[in-house]
Amino acid sequence: MKKISLAWQIFIGLALGIAVGAAFYGNPQVASYLQPIGDIFIRLIKMIVVPIVISSLIVGVAGVGDMKSLGKLGGKTLLYFEIITTIAIIVGLLAANVFQPGLGVDRSQLTKTDINSYVSTAEKTESHSMIDTVVNIVPTNIMQSLANGDMLAIIFFSVMFGLGVAAIGEKGLPILNFFKGTADAMFFVTNQIMKLAPFGVFALIGVTVSKFGITSLIPLGKLVLVVYGSMIFFILVVLGLVAKIAGYNVFKLIRYLKDELILGYTTASSETVLPKLMEKMEKIGCPKSITSFVIPTGYSFNLDGSTLYQAIAAMFIAQMYGIPMSIGQQITLVFVLMLTSKGIAGVPGVSFVVLLATLGSVGIPAEGLAFIAGIDRILDMARTCVNIVGNSLAAIVITKWEGHSLDDRQEQNAA
Repeated sequence: MKKISLAWQIFIGLALGIAVGAAFYGNPQVASYLQPIGDIFIRLIKMIVVPIVISSLIVGVAGVGDMKSLGKLGGKTLLYFEIITTIAIIVGLLAANVFQPGLGVDRSQLTKTDINSYVSTAEKTESHSMIDTVVNIVPTNIMQSLANGDMLAIIFFSVMFGLGVAAIGEKGLPILNFFKGTADAMFFVTNQIMKLAPFGVFALIGVTVSKFGITSLIPLGKLVLVVYGSMIFFILVVLGLVAKIAGYNVFKLIRYLKDELILGYTTASSETVLPKLMEKMEKIGCPKSITSFVIPTGYSFNLDGSTLYQAIAAMFIAQMYGIPMSIGQQITLVFVLMLTSKGIAGVPGVSFVVLLATLGSVGIPAEGLAFIAGIDRILDMARTCVNIVGNSLAAIVITKWEGHSLDDRQEQNAA
């Protein structure tokens, strides 16, 4: 009997989770039983992310060998990220202007959700400039950064350490071999943890459906349709065009990442697929020096799905309150979102925090977010898929930009 693929196992877990959640809608006991299973799976993934990023980045940077080459790679990566995220914001604004999801929405028919947990973080963020972000990339205590999961600081330290290993030549070989072994061991652990993915997906989606049900989507159905439609358009058209320019096919990439996309969608967490994403990109020929730098950095600077959603959500709230947004105000919104989303990269609930810190600057009531917080999980699932495809494609684009070629045979074998 042919073994069921991981993608099908995750899909079966998804279907069963939806069925159980729907059957026990409104029953708090479901969450008490299923949530621990989902939490354990997410914790297992988080447990391996930092060791994989550090070991892979040190090995990759040591392979690059010098600051000049690394600076060139970093410059290209950040330039690409900024262009794509700006396009994502513009696509979101265009979709909101064309389809106007907030027009005619009756606020009295909507349920407000408590968003106080995000407010304190947003208040700190409002005075958090781009300069602060650059300064905070440099850690004062790497152990503290490791404990906090501060990815930008971890990346900075790993890059500097990798350059140091390369600079000392043969003396650095034992260190390099240690981190190569660490990376290989952690990828093995990743593959073992992924066997539990169907159970994690079953639990997490079961809890979501049991809490919110399908009825919660009805009053905000147009917003959900516009967000999902815009994200599908962004992947197929915008990223599809970028992939074509890079000599790749976006449909081929989606098929190749089907396991990661299903897992990311159901868990609403890009972090759950980061280790496998790095491994798969290496398998198709992206050098370790590129995957280990581009993909983790993309989790802070290339959140296409998140920025696209933020633009639509901001316009939705303005339309719901009947606040006209001039072209000038929308251009201001583009620039504010560009800066704010980078300024608090890595903060939990980043999309909500960014919006809370941003809306007031363009005259939109931030309390309007309380009306859409209840369905944020459903929207977050779509955002995650866009982020996954966007960061994977970024590794391919930078690989081609650096003059490397991909190995289609490896891709076919891995898929």
